[in-house]
Amino acid sequence: MALVWLCLLWVFLSAGVATLPLRVQYVPGAILLVAAPVLIVMIGLQVGWLYALLALAAFVSMFRNPLRFLLAKLRGQNPEVPR
Repeated sequence: MALVWLCLLWVFLSAGVATLPLRVQYVPGAILLVAAPVLIVMIGLQVGWLYALLALAAFVSMFRNPLRFLLAKLRGQNPEVPR
């Protein structure tokens, strides 16, 4: 039951962070970005891997731009940061 509350908290926090100005979103967004895979693995272990795959799809959909930025940085490119 704690996993459900943690996931709900994550969803509401991510919706709240999305309403912040872009320059303020970086730190809370990074925390949510790191917390999501932990929650997804916990979902897979406790509920089932099908639900974990659905959660992963939702996560990638929500964080597609930050993930693209991180992927470009890992490739050695210099992507432009939005202002």
